[in-house]
Amino acid sequence: MSFVFFDTETTGLKRGFDQILHFAAVRTDANLNELARFETRSRLQPHVLPHPSALRTNGLPIEWLTDGNLPSHYTMVTDIRRTLISWSPAVFVGFNSIRFDEEMLRHALFQSLYPAYLTSNHRNCRADALSLVMAADAVSPAQLVVPVNEEGRRTFRLQQLATANGVSHARAHDAMSDVLATLDLCRLIYQRSPELWQRFVRFSNKATVADFVEAEDGFVLTEFFGGQAYHSPVVCIGSDPDQANGRLCLSLNEDVGRLAAMSDPELQVHLTQKPSPIRRFRINAAPTLTAFFDAPEHMLEGGAIGDIEDWARRVKADIGLRTRLVAAYIAAREPYALSPHIEERIYNGFPGPADEARIAAFHDARWEDRFAIVQGMEDERLRWFGLRLIYFEARSVLPEPARLEVERYLTDQMTGDGSGCLTIDQAMAETGRLLGEAVGPDDLLMHYRTYLQDRRARLEAYRAKLVA
Repeated sequence: MSFVFFDTETTGLKRGFDQILHFAAVRTDANLNELARFETRSRLQPHVLPHPSALRTNGLPIEWLTDGNLPSHYTMVTDIRRTLISWSPAVFVGFNSIRFDEEMLRHALFQSLYPAYLTSNHRNCRADALSLVMAADAVSPAQLVVPVNEEGRRTFRLQQLATANGVSHARAHDAMSDVLATLDLCRLIYQRSPELWQRFVRFSNKATVADFVEAEDGFVLTEFFGGQAYHSPVVCIGSDPDQANGRLCLSLNEDVGRLAAMSDPELQVHLTQKPSPIRRFRINAAPTLTAFFDAPEHMLEGGAIGDIEDWARRVKADIGLRTRLVAAYIAAREPYALSPHIEERIYNGFPGPADEARIAAFHDARWEDRFAIVQGMEDERLRWFGLRLIYFEARSVLPEPARLEVERYLTDQMTGDGSGCLTIDQAMAETGRLLGEAVGPDDLLMHYRTYLQDRRARLEAYRAKLVA
């Protein structure tokens, strides 16, 4: 199995609304020897306003992002998809990638009318180097140096980790530089702690995770919050009915006899306490799991291994109790609310087979023929994203009513209440705040403010024209 290390630089942190600007990836063999590199950029989409903090972090002037010589977002995503599929099957690895870069890539694919789950399909697996680094620190702290920031707190930021461990990282927040730094950190763990590396690779495969969770009476689940590792001896009590890849576990620090004696309403109340006795993870998100016999004493939260194993076997054998616990947890959980923004509905169901055929036909058709294909789509998300794609790439082929529909929608978003994409007013206010805090002139943000002022004037002129 090969590996693909990848990273994205984006206009901001809002998944579904911000976009990828720079994507880089390196393919390696099983021993982490480099085989190939890929890198691509995109110009700014017409409706996306970069967050000024992102521009400052990435060092990207607005003039670069609006350069018409750069590929369009759709062209960039098409190139990314073609390359990654040609490198599949592989284990996809990034730094904090499962929580961020994977999400940005999924949204980019979905909004470009491609299947969103590229890194989970095509016999691929996925893992996160941030979890690996944190696990290495928690399990075998001698393997890596974890630096301390100016506030005296240990930090797991990629730039600081690279520096502390002698890893070259000349251009932080450049996608290719971040990829190479991530790869080198993984090489250190691969060389210094082969057992930990093998566990990392093993649990990148969701089928392997599912088998482990099912076969073991119990295990240690390690979760990371605020740069700290938290270990919980747990037993799996069942699947999450609302998420096929979700698994629900019970902390083995609970008094199982007391739980069994509770009524269903009492269980519901008990399971809503913070922190909840029920821990949830996804088998397809490369969780950090440790078998009891591999777990150091400090990972057992002070419990005796014999007692913990006895409790785990008791819960595992009591199907009735596990069923009641899952039902009580689900009943107490707040229902998921449908987002008013179509950009945030990526996880609200899969496109049907007929629409899957239509999106495949969409990419093979001429632009002048794609509008008819989009009109036939049953999924409103795909209809909207398809219409928007045609507007961005070949708006002259759109009938005027369709063109006006897209323009009104995007104008309303950019001047709206801010619950979705970054608005003109929000971008202006944040840019002004950062300029006010700057020591000396900040040409990058000053140019961006001029750009925003021009965009605002054009939007106001367009809205006035619509009213007239």
